[in-house]
Amino acid sequence: MESEGPRHFVFVLLDRFSLISFAGAVDVLRLANHMAERPLYRWTLVGDGGETVQCSAGLEMRLAGDLPETARDDTIVLVSGIEVREITSKRLMSWLRREARRGASVAGLCTASHVMAEAGLLDGKRATIHWENHDSMIEAFPEVELTKSIFTIDGKQMTSAGGTSSVDLFLKLLANDQGEEFASLVADQLIYSSIRTDQDSQRLSIPTRIGVRHPRLSSVIKRMEENIEEPISPASLARDVGMSTRQLERLFRRYLNRSPKRYYMELRLGKARNLLMQTDMSIINVALACGFTSPSHFSKCYRAQYGTTPYRERGTQAAREVREV
Repeated sequence: MESEGPRHFVFVLLDRFSLISFAGAVDVLRLANHMAERPLYRWTLVGDGGETVQCSAGLEMRLAGDLPETARDDTIVLVSGIEVREITSKRLMSWLRREARRGASVAGLCTASHVMAEAGLLDGKRATIHWENHDSMIEAFPEVELTKSIFTIDGKQMTSAGGTSSVDLFLKLLANDQGEEFASLVADQLIYSSIRTDQDSQRLSIPTRIGVRHPRLSSVIKRMEENIEEPISPASLARDVGMSTRQLERLFRRYLNRSPKRYYMELRLGKARNLLMQTDMSIINVALACGFTSPSHFSKCYRAQYGTTPYRERGTQAAREVREV
């Protein structure tokens, strides 16, 4: 049976969900109703168990009920945050698959695209996730066409990357429903002066991130970030931007106070740490994914960077999760 009246959003709040992602989305709907002076949208807050749920900032939210039977025109909005792999239940997966089969649209905010992928809703579809979880998502769900956009819409499946990107996604949904001009009025109410699209990337540009505007330096760093599994030699990197290896060395020393080799190693180890913390990949597979062919060399480099071994890092993380449960 199709619903009538205001478009209905069913927000499913998962344990330790992202407060800013949830608030950004629901406030777009609230302001749309305010600006239209009539109820264009309504929303319900639910969860697995249906009582209360805590966001990652520690604030507790009272829920309206348990996982419901949705109408065909409803939009389910999954909101998650940290440690998403540990908070998805079989019951939630079954419910999500059933409601998607019945015709409901599904959106995933922040890390909730991981939940959607686990439920099989993103197979062969474009999706996004917070950049910190990007590498682990690629390893876990190769069948998903993962992008680095701030949000994606592929048929009835939608994903946003977390933070304020939920505002952009919901402004897009609002523009589709009510027109671009009305969406811009709502953005003005939010003091949101630049509405982003699904063509915008999540992360700041390399010059902004490193605080240096140098085209050749940015080009080399981009090449490094795109080639973690099979690292490129400093000589090849230098040649690609028309420099000698010595010139490249001086460039990195001047602006980043480290050698190209050291900078590249930090990028690789950063990815390794994310994979250790966010996936069940074996230590050797993590090493290989980050360009280390020798487990002992990987362990030595990891200890030098983080003061612990990859094995102990994973053990510490597991112990922390047990204590939190």
